[in-house]
Amino acid sequence: MIYFFRIRDIKIIALEVQSRLIPNNFEKLEWLFDGTICSDDQQVQGTFVGPRKEMITPWSTNAVEIAENMGINGIRRIEEFFFVPGKDASYDPMLQALYEGLDQQLFTIEHQPDPILEVADISAYNQQEGLALNRDEIEYLEGVSQRIGRKLTDSEVFGFSQVNSEHCRHRIFNGTF
Repeated sequence: MIYFFRIRDIKIIALEVQSRLIPNNFEKLEWLFDGTICSDDQQVQGTFVGPRKEMITPWSTNAVEIAENMGINGIRRIEEFFFVPGKDASYDPMLQALYEGLDQQLFTIEHQPDPILEVADISAYNQQEGLALNRDEIEYLEGVSQRIGRKLTDSEVFGFSQVNSEHCRHRIFNGTF
């Protein structure tokens, strides 16, 4: 269930819970959210910019922890959504989304994971995905593939490229692969 706390005509704080809150918890949250009152509505009309539903923000993580420290349990997520004048509002699509109304499906994600991709040509995959693997690293991964008797997956190759990125070269610290 999602509760909506309206802060003037500036923003909505959406609070997702595992089960209904007790009245005492509403009082605490209204204090925490600067005197705002929880709406009885199951949805809110308007155009909003807020975090993408697929990404829980650091703000949410902190807000949930604060609520837990206040003795309010069962909160999954708390996010801020800002009123905007219309669909032409500017926002960062990497981190945010434009919402036409907020409802009980606000945090529901219906995207299914992509199927596992086996990488037949690690060198070509490296170029295609911009992984910046060098020749030695590609040869190493090809050797791993031969030793285990199967093609590596996209997640395995990508994961290796990140673990071995220029700012995180674990082998420099005597790490082994």
